[in-house]
Amino acid sequence: MPEKKRKKTTSPKRFAAENNLLQTIKKTVENLSYMSETDAGFELFVGTAAAGGVTKEEILRQTGKSADAPIEERNFDEMFERLMTIQDWFGDDETKQAENFKKLKALFENNLKDLKVFRIGQIQIDIYFVGLDENNNLTGVKTFAVET
Repeated sequence: MPEKKRKKTTSPKRFAAENNLLQTIKKTVENLSYMSETDAGFELFVGTAAAGGVTKEEILRQTGKSADAPIEERNFDEMFERLMTIQDWFGDDETKQAENFKKLKALFENNLKDLKVFRIGQIQIDIYFVGLDENNNLTGVKTFAVET
């Protein structure tokens, strides 16, 4: 008689840890904005299923975008560097934003692997800062930019 496959279940401890990570990400991005021709907030992004990797194809599939949508991959560290750099002209609000971007980057680096940034679209661009959690789920944040 063939052995039945066991359903993979999430232990209460693991579920609490995952939920804590998601809540921490949500709280960290509450007052952050991405500056382009318009300022946009950030929102939590969690993929729809376990991912085979952090690839262009996987992000398009899990965001429901067309497989032929214009997409470009950007370097995670370089994208954050621009957001975290404190400029001479910054006031208190801008400095706080930069500090919160540092916290977000550290949160990702400590809890996710294979970190990448994807820009999908033209003119109105969806931007995903993502990595894989311990269960290989795409996890991160989403924002958008307008570039004409």
